[in-house]
Amino acid sequence: QVQLVESGGGLVQSGGSLRLSCVASGENIYRIISMAWFRQRPGEQREMVASIHTSGRTEYTGSLQGRFTISRDIPKNAVYLQMNNLQPDDTAVYYCKMVVTAGRSLPYLSTGDYWGQGTQVTVSS
Repeated sequence: QVQLVESGGGLVQSGGSLRLSCVASGENIYRIISMAWFRQRPGEQREMVASIHTSGRTEYTGSLQGRFTISRDIPKNAVYLQMNNLQPDDTAVYYCKMVVTAGRSLPYLSTGDYWGQGTQVTVSS
């Protein structure tokens, strides 16, 4: 079983910065194919913020590029989101998502989507 644990959320003033972390754990992780951050603002649907793929290629929601930076630490099975110049509109619950291949041995590998529990980011004006 794969579990994702997030940390780093909190309350920050407008213009401030936060760094979110998400670490995947599990006995049988074979490969992490992609990592991403999503957010869900109050009353809205969950939306993708940024993603990073096996090749290292990154993608951002257009309006966030330049303020947010996604990075990873492959040996640690970790993904990070550096958020700068935060604005009240960035207030949301932030979730990490990983596409992970896992299994006790090669014939039993399977690939699935895994989500973190969410971490609250609140930006005050």
